[in-house]
Amino acid sequence: MNKIKGLIAATFAAYNIDGSINLSIIPAIVDKMIEDGLTGVFICGTNGEGPNLTIDERMQIAEAYVKAANKRILVLVHVGHSSIAECRKLAAHAEQIGADAISSVAAFYFKPNSVKNLVACIAEIASAARNTPFYYYNIPTLTGVAMDMVDFLEQAETAIPNLAGIKYTASTLHEYQACLAYKNGKYDILFGFDEMLLPALAVGAKGAIGSTYTFAAPLYLKVMELYEQGRADEAAAMQLNSVNMVRCLVKYPPIPAQRAIMKMEGFELGNCRLPLVALSKEDEDNFKKSLEEIDFFNVVKEASTLKY
Repeated sequence: MNKIKGLIAATFAAYNIDGSINLSIIPAIVDKMIEDGLTGVFICGTNGEGPNLTIDERMQIAEAYVKAANKRILVLVHVGHSSIAECRKLAAHAEQIGADAISSVAAFYFKPNSVKNLVACIAEIASAARNTPFYYYNIPTLTGVAMDMVDFLEQAETAIPNLAGIKYTASTLHEYQACLAYKNGKYDILFGFDEMLLPALAVGAKGAIGSTYTFAAPLYLKVMELYEQGRADEAAAMQLNSVNMVRCLVKYPPIPAQRAIMKMEGFELGNCRLPLVALSKEDEDNFKKSLEEIDFFNVVKEASTLKY
């Protein structure tokens, strides 16, 4: 299995005024991701509100992304669900329509109670799409499942033949590095904390998946470029723009706030689904003002044109 290099955008769900899913906007989103220099999209995950969507809706979204991408960009489909049976349906469907990879979180209601139990659950899901690379989605802050990921790789190695790696959304860089180093880098460990991309690069990251790459990819690609050129101080200065943006963002619910940024960039995604609630007009205006005060939009625009 080839390892993924570059950035994967965890895209957001889009809704019509009546609350139904908006499939018509997906081609424009895909075109923006390609134009911004991204390697792929990660759909129906946390930011894509996978748990808020029906199985049928998730299948429709996956089909729309695969069609719009048309192999110009990778499509990774999140198939996680509280029901393993539903995960398997989503996984089989993703393989059938030609998704490039699938991924799943751990069950988040009745939770796995050991690494062995987690591997058994994930193996059951991955086996429904045996010919498609599978990434375990490690996001303990949301699932409440925090287990040793090196132990996971050791036990999953034989149990999950199509295991490609881990979508590692945690700040524990020491464990992330250990996963990267497992068996001389056998697995693809994609980093998932956008504001910590530069530290992840320092321990060996080559690919990453994140929500803010959807609207700020040029900034992060410039961080990667500067780091690869050995210009650590300039890379750190560029990464600080991400940190400053996140410091503004975390004053509000993160997914509604990021959807508001997409709106500011011209992509109207509609209102998210309960229990998520869109920012009020006042909060949206204050948020935009805080982003303008740190010159965020200009930084992203300029990063796309900077030449080194």
